[in-house]
Amino acid sequence: MADTEDLSGLTDDERRKLGRSPDPVLPGQPAPKANPPGAVQASFWLWLAGGLVLIGGQVFTLAIKQQLIDALVRQSRERGQQVDAAAIANGATTAFWLLLGGAVVFSLLIALFAYKAREGTRSARTVLTGFAVACVLFQLGIFYSVPSIIATLLFVIALVLMYLPAVAGYFPKAGKKP
Repeated sequence: MADTEDLSGLTDDERRKLGRSPDPVLPGQPAPKANPPGAVQASFWLWLAGGLVLIGGQVFTLAIKQQLIDALVRQSRERGQQVDAAAIANGATTAFWLLLGGAVVFSLLIALFAYKAREGTRSARTVLTGFAVACVLFQLGIFYSVPSIIATLLFVIALVLMYLPAVAGYFPKAGKKP
């Protein structure tokens, strides 16, 4: 029996929603463009803004690292602890650079999965959920600053937008037939 349904121009996720396999895109052909709902589009931009705020906060921390190191050494000495200022400076500098590198990698991953979620990929939304939860736990348990709290707030708002009932149909389960 011939398939009379015209599926040309649909995105891969729209085809999956109809229970079809993704349409192959030949080299040189443009891929079909997604048309996300407004809440998903806003969510995408909030994910990106949160990533930029997270990176900016870590750059700021690196810019004031000497002030932070001096305060740490002073507080340790006020408690009566014997401290090696050079060792504290080396450890803090390493930690600040690691946090900046982590923020950059985390933000790039968020941008990648936010882009895929904007195309309607349900698994990307699930990964972003995990990232948002990890970010909240990191802020509550390990390290927090004003920029990282703002970034976490942006991530949570972006996540809520992706789970609104109005956009639930945009993230179909794989293989689900209408």
